[in-house]
Amino acid sequence: MTATTADLDLSVRNAAALWTALADARGHTLLHRPGFLAVIGDHRAGLRILLRDPDPAPDDRAALADLVRRRTGPVTVEDQYASVDLTDLGLSPRSMPVMVRRPAALPDPSLPVTPVERPDQLDTAEDVVVRGFPLDHFRPRRPGEAFPAALLARPEVRFFLVHRDGAPAGACLTVREEGVGLYWMTSLPEHRSRGVGRALLRGVLGRLGDVPMTLTAARAGRPLYASLGFVPVTDATWWG
Repeated sequence: MTATTADLDLSVRNAAALWTALADARGHTLLHRPGFLAVIGDHRAGLRILLRDPDPAPDDRAALADLVRRRTGPVTVEDQYASVDLTDLGLSPRSMPVMVRRPAALPDPSLPVTPVERPDQLDTAEDVVVRGFPLDHFRPRRPGEAFPAALLARPEVRFFLVHRDGAPAGACLTVREEGVGLYWMTSLPEHRSRGVGRALLRGVLGRLGDVPMTLTAARAGRPLYASLGFVPVTDATWWG
């Protein structure tokens, strides 16, 4: 399978759907501009900007720079097109691969994977992601801060848990737009190298793999994703 420009556009749309849902659920300000989407959070959540155009207009660039300079808390600018230089704003880049997978059959997972449907399950998934990913800016964890219960009412958002030896071992979040975006897939340190990540991903693909799925992979996770049919689209630049 060869990735295309359309795959990159799909990944950006999936990310926009994710951050729209999170901003609404968290009660954060959501700013839509032609060239980018911004979520303006509090001092813990910080500022999140997603570029939606590889060549933002000058007024969009100026608005982005103003947001970064006035930020409170952490800042992340996600540039999946890897087209904008933000070093003049005091930000540093890191590169991560964007990957896509077309629908294809897979074996069933080797561990039980459970869709999150109740607030107590969501609390567990939040704890796993905050500790396992980790989401340092949400530590110490305040229940419902990263993933408010309002997300359970959004049909496009789904969380999944995987258990090992009866204990929560891994979790992830998905957002369904035209395809599915996979985010924050992680396992807890004490359960790593035990097939937890593979089982979780197989379980998610078994339920949502009927459409293309996109993700941004940490370098260490790329071999797992590749083994289950994901191929690289491009290397995105994340500024922070």
